Amino acid sequence: MERLVPKLFTCMKIYFSKEQLVKDITAGIIVAIIALPLSIALALASGVKPEQGIYTAIFAGFVISFLGGSRVQIAGPTAAFATIVAAIAAKNGMEGLTVATIMAGIILIIMGFLRLGSLIRFIPYTITTGFTSGIAVTIFVGQIKDFLGLDYSDLGGKSLIETTEKLEAVFTHISTINLWALAVGAVCLAILIIWQYLPPVIAKIPASLIAVIVSIALVKGFKLPVNTIGDLYTISAKLPPIHIPHISFEMVNELLPDAFTIAILAGIESLLSCVVADSMVHGKHRSNMELIAQGAGNIASALFGGIPATGAIARTAANIKNGGRTPIAGMVHSVVLLLILVILMPYAALIPMPAIAAILFMVAYNMCGWREFVNLVKTSPKSDILVLLATFVLTVLFDLVVAIEIGMVMAAILFMKRMSEVTTVQSWKYADDDDDPDSITLRTVPKNTLVYEISGPMFFGAADKILQIGVRDNTNCLILRMRSVNALDATAMHNLEKLYENCTDKNVTLVLSHVNEQPMSIMHKSGFDKKIGKVNFCSHIDEALKRAAEIGAAEA
Repeated sequence: MERLVPKLFTCMKIYFSKEQLVKDITAGIIVAIIALPLSIALALASGVKPEQGIYTAIFAGFVISFLGGSRVQIAGPTAAFATIVAAIAAKNGMEGLTVATIMAGIILIIMGFLRLGSLIRFIPYTITTGFTSGIAVTIFVGQIKDFLGLDYSDLGGKSLIETTEKLEAVFTHISTINLWALAVGAVCLAILIIWQYLPPVIAKIPASLIAVIVSIALVKGFKLPVNTIGDLYTISAKLPPIHIPHISFEMVNELLPDAFTIAILAGIESLLSCVVADSMVHGKHRSNMELIAQGAGNIASALFGGIPATGAIARTAANIKNGGRTPIAGMVHSVVLLLILVILMPYAALIPMPAIAAILFMVAYNMCGWREFVNLVKTSPKSDILVLLATFVLTVLFDLVVAIEIGMVMAAILFMKRMSEVTTVQSWKYADDDDDPDSITLRTVPKNTLVYEISGPMFFGAADKILQIGVRDNTNCLILRMRSVNALDATAMHNLEKLYENCTDKNVTLVLSHVNEQPMSIMHKSGFDKKIGKVNFCSHIDEALKRAAEIGAAEA
């Protein structure tokens, strides 16, 4: 069983050296520089103050690195949370967001202690791809206003939450476009796109940092009429005091769905990031410990004014590429951001809003995975495409909670439909498989005996097939061959009991051949094995046919 021990403690025994410590510190500093503009941008995209993104990277990032199940994970605010955080903050205020984040943290910790880390794999890839692409679209639409410098002053400060509302506002106010803002945003976007194609020595410098510096120089140097962060927000350079929110039963009840969404999303994102990191460093993360760390990190973030956090794949990859191999790098990243907050945060007020929009455009593009989306549409079964498109559309038009709930229900129903289609109850008279040494063609079936072979899991979606088994008037024995039945649920067990009652009414003996462990356990719990009798449970079809011959001889 996986140990609930933070990777930090293991790494200190195995990987610690002065050389690695220097590499981890260097990587942590570089990742902090990358995280600074991203944290501010993601905070603004989430509808909260710029410094709250920094708080998240500092407190959640440090706790998750310290307690985490991955040795290279970098945590902080991510684009995946932007829409859900904005919706919660707009509806319930920061107090509600704090409570929801703490509740999500508690849920994650419980999931980790219950060893549920492996259950994340049961969320279909089509759903994660669908809502990730949907989030990318909502982030892109939400930043059009600042990229074009549109004037929404006539709305009287009204918050636009829904993606459709934001898109409608863009078209309504397109005449207020600020060409200077567009020019600054275009320059920043060009830097972000071109920078990755430059020589590796230059490309190591974070493109977002260069874009921010260039945009500040343009706006301040030429005194351009472009909004900056300082024009719209008051930025605090102080460390936040710990804040214990007021919690009521009504608030908990109202925010529980949002808390579960945050917890599930944090679990998915962090464990996906861990899997990617494992492939890069040839390691293996501890999924349950990572969930506990994510829970503790989110609680710490909420108590110190931050927003939900999770593992950030891009920042984790940057950590690895720059030599980070232990959690020390993630902890250094948080400490460096703390120093930046205290010393340099006032300068963040100079960052133009189009620069923030350009950075988020790139974040949206990188997370949308459009190539994989198109490939899934081209190559997947129709049912998977339906789940993918439904999750995507619902994320864009409604919200992540609705998308995940409906997506999971659709995926479950379609999966059960598929399973019911592959489950068969077949009479041996239709079987013709000369390659099977256990085939009926090599055996003699006693007179007045029927043999049915059941293949596939017998659950409620396929249980009705049991009742399709017919018993003729001259039948004295019915054999059910169950070698291919690996699972049996309550509905199938109920229908088996009905079949047994039908057989009993017609004086037909029911014999079961090769019952596997799980179905046998269900039969034992329900007392079905006692009804049939031990003598009518046979380990092989030859034994079952011999038992049928005995029953026929006894009645002759």
